[in-house]
Amino acid sequence: MYGTQDSRRSMGNEYHAQIINYRPSIHTRRANLTVKFQDLYSFTVEGNVDDVNVLNEVREKVRQQGKVWWALEASKGANWYLHTHVSSTLKASLKLSALANAITLKRLIRKGIPPVLRPKIWFALSGAAKKKSTVPDSYYDDLIKATEGMATAATKQIDQDLPRTFPGHPWLDTTEGHAALRRVLVGYSFRDSYVGYCQGLNYVAALLLLVMKTEEEAFWMLAVLLEDVLVHDCYTNNLSGCHVEQRVFKDLLVQKCPGIAAHLEELEFDASLVATEWFLCLFSKSLPSETTLRVWDVLFYEGAKVLFHVALAIFKMKEDELLLAHQVGDVINILQKTTHHMFDPDELLTVAFDKIGSMTTNTISKQRKKQEPAVMAELDQRFRRLNSIKKEQEE
Repeated sequence: MYGTQDSRRSMGNEYHAQIINYRPSIHTRRANLTVKFQDLYSFTVEGNVDDVNVLNEVREKVRQQGKVWWALEASKGANWYLHTHVSSTLKASLKLSALANAITLKRLIRKGIPPVLRPKIWFALSGAAKKKSTVPDSYYDDLIKATEGMATAATKQIDQDLPRTFPGHPWLDTTEGHAALRRVLVGYSFRDSYVGYCQGLNYVAALLLLVMKTEEEAFWMLAVLLEDVLVHDCYTNNLSGCHVEQRVFKDLLVQKCPGIAAHLEELEFDASLVATEWFLCLFSKSLPSETTLRVWDVLFYEGAKVLFHVALAIFKMKEDELLLAHQVGDVINILQKTTHHMFDPDELLTVAFDKIGSMTTNTISKQRKKQEPAVMAELDQRFRRLNSIKKEQEE
C-alpha cells in the first residue's frame, strides 16, 4: 500500500498539509506577547514568539525527515522496518542488511516518525499488531458489548476522570470523545482486572486515541504498553511498580547528575514529587503533545528505559537554574515551566541519549530487583498501619 509512488506522494502531501506555519504579527513580535494556537493534535498551546519559531523549525525538520522514510520505503519495501530484529544467530551469520536496517531504524526513530506514519509504525514495532493477532478479529467489539452497562470500582473512577482528561480539547472533551475514551479504558479494565484502572491511564489512552485514529488500535496500544513495554505492577492498586521506578530514578539521578542530586537533598526535595506524574502519564500531562509523541516514538521501540533517559534530561537541561534554587517550591516551578514549554524534542532527546550516558535495559532491571524488597516491605508496613487505624476507628 505504501510502496507505490502515488501513495507515497499522497501521504507526503497529507503530512505537508498538517504543517501549519504560524506567523505572529509584527505587533506580537515587537511586544513579545504570549500567543495561543493549536498544535498538530488540536491541543491549545500557549507560548511566546520564540516558542512558535522553535515549533516551526522542528516541524520543518520532521517534514524533511519524512522524505527519508519515503525514500527507504521506495528502496527497501513498504515494511522494511519489520525485518530489523538482530539476534545473536543473525549476527553470527553476518546478515549485514538486517543489522544495517536495525541501526538505520533506531536513528530514524530518535529523529522522529512522521505523524502520518506514526499509527502504522507504532502498531507494528511495539508488538501491538502481534498481540492483536493472537485473538479473534471480533475480540474488541465482543469485549465492549459484554461489558456494556456493567459497573465496577474501575468504571466509576473512569466516569469521574473523563471530564478531567484534557479539558477543552475540541474532540476529547466532547460526548463522542468521552464515549470513545470510556470504551477503551473500561474494555481494558475488564481485560486485566488485576490492573483495572489507575488514574493517569486516562491521559495515556486519550493521546493514543488521537494518534491511532481508531478505538481498537488505541486499545491494543494500551495493552502492549501495560503488558510488555512498561514495568509490571506500575498501575496496580498499590502502584508498587511505580514506587520501584521512582527509587531507581533517584539512584540514577545521583549517578548521572550528582551535583543536582546533592543540592536537592540539601533542600529536602524528593524528585518523585514531579517524576511520579511523568512516569504514570508518560509525560503526556507535562510536555507539549508533539514533544510527548516524539518521546513515545522511542519508547515503543526501545522500551521503558527511555522514561529514565528523558526524566534525567529534564533535570540536566535546567541544572544551572536548579542549583540556584533555595526552596522546594522554586524547584517545582522551574521543572513545570521547563516541561510545559519544551517545544524542541530534538534538544530534549539529544540530551537524553548523548549527554546522560548509556543505560542498558539489563542495568535498570538489576536496579529494580535491588529496590523491590525495600519498596514491598514499606508498602506492606503501610498497609498494616492503615488496617490498624481502620480497626481502631471501627471499635
